[in-house]
Amino acid sequence: MTNILICDDEKDIVNALNIYLVAEGYHTFAAYNGAEALDLLDREEIQLVLLDIMMPQLDGIGVVAKIRAAHNNTPVILLTAKSEDTDKVLGLNIGADDYVTKPFNPVELMARVKAQLRRYLNLGGNLTNPNIVTVGGIQLDDNAKTVSVDGEPVSLTPKEFDILKLLMENRGKVFSSSQIYTQVWQAEAFGAEGTVAVHIRHLREKLEINSAEPRYLKVVWGKGYKIERG
Repeated sequence: MTNILICDDEKDIVNALNIYLVAEGYHTFAAYNGAEALDLLDREEIQLVLLDIMMPQLDGIGVVAKIRAAHNNTPVILLTAKSEDTDKVLGLNIGADDYVTKPFNPVELMARVKAQLRRYLNLGGNLTNPNIVTVGGIQLDDNAKTVSVDGEPVSLTPKEFDILKLLMENRGKVFSSSQIYTQVWQAEAFGAEGTVAVHIRHLREKLEINSAEPRYLKVVWGKGYKIERG
């Protein structure tokens, strides 16, 4: 049985999430503030946490920080309001794995829950491996030369793989087209901009749900490209 902890100070939201999760065959635990959530994590075997950001006593950001400080890699999906963009980014940077914006779509929520559980339980997401790099739902295994998105395998060309590896290993750092070309092609960056742009476009088509509005692979206009946790 897969145990999921729901933590939100609004009981109606907890009840609604409980209905959706139980219908999918999951066992749930409920908490209504951050302190209760941490207590349950200490007492129960939890495989995933659905966590509201704005809560009394201890907010979601503080809960994520304490979970990761304890070297606990249990997946955490934040439940956020549209007005909480800054907190959402902070939570992801601290160690949350994904987010769902309220009011949430049950189908989208269940898809994100299943993706995080698949990565954590089936793909060794709870183990430390220096050859595996993870950014959000993207996982790159340098030994096996494989890439998956939300647990689903993605087929990349060798150059696409090398570009993605460079960006993922330097998450948040902006690389110009010339820098990417020099490091990946190991050659002078003559005509690099067009070549790199084509490969970036192909990567987006393979990695992003909507390549026109990418979550991970971002353009920094006039400077280059970077990857960040979506």
